[in-house]
Amino acid sequence: MPNAHLELTGVDMTFPTPRGTFHALDTVNLKIARGEFVSLIGHSGCGKSTVLNIVAGLLRASRGGCVLDGREVTEPGPERAVVFQNHALMPWLTVYENVELAVRQVFRHTLDRKARREWIQHNLELVNMAHAADKRPGEISGGMAQRVGIARALAMKPKVLLMDEPFGALDALTRAHLQDSLMAIHQSLGNTVIMITHDVDEAVLLSDRIVMMTNGPAATVGEDLHINLPRPRDRVALAEDPDYARYRQAVLRFLYEKQRKLETLTPRAPAAASPAPEERRAARA
Repeated sequence: MPNAHLELTGVDMTFPTPRGTFHALDTVNLKIARGEFVSLIGHSGCGKSTVLNIVAGLLRASRGGCVLDGREVTEPGPERAVVFQNHALMPWLTVYENVELAVRQVFRHTLDRKARREWIQHNLELVNMAHAADKRPGEISGGMAQRVGIARALAMKPKVLLMDEPFGALDALTRAHLQDSLMAIHQSLGNTVIMITHDVDEAVLLSDRIVMMTNGPAATVGEDLHINLPRPRDRVALAEDPDYARYRQAVLRFLYEKQRKLETLTPRAPAAASPAPEERRAARA
């Protein structure tokens, strides 16, 4: 991948703590092509969210950095939209107004009021939420609220969509529906997507690549698995697909077998260097 759309090079991340320096990431190298769907997976505390926050511009790497289309990422920007596990909608605004907030911020100088209104409506229709435009977040379900969060992110026309366990708090049926919607949206728009997940089946179903992180501290990329399954993907048909089973087994083997072996071979950092609660929250995956 000589001309990567997004590239992390030699990324180290350390956090100062009252008991010493906590080394969260160690020499993370990752190249992502335009339009790829990449999942980050690994045990809790392996630095997945730290990687995502560096790409989002919410954190600056202690060493190395992130480059998007030839420009270093140094701060947040609308070309990198984030969808969190908690939809983070403004409870006093309607569904329409929550999406409008992002659209007005990004396009207030380039789109007139009529064009902004049509664009908001388009993105609500994209996630099947146009019917609830006048409702407030407290009046809709968690899955519907997450759809609005996705619509708000997409309405910014991001080059990269960053998703931090976007379906982790949802029930299994709602999660499946949103996974199918996300696959359809990705196929339609061709955005680059980086998603954190703990769900192996979700990672295999949605991804072009699964990046598996080693355990922290000093976490790094352990394996990079390409998922060569044809799109569009049907979850029912894939359940009987031997390739799907093989990819799933490879991820599980890394998480449960290779990682245990690595832990026995790698000395753990002294307990005194473990981060205080606030640093753990900042570095949590």
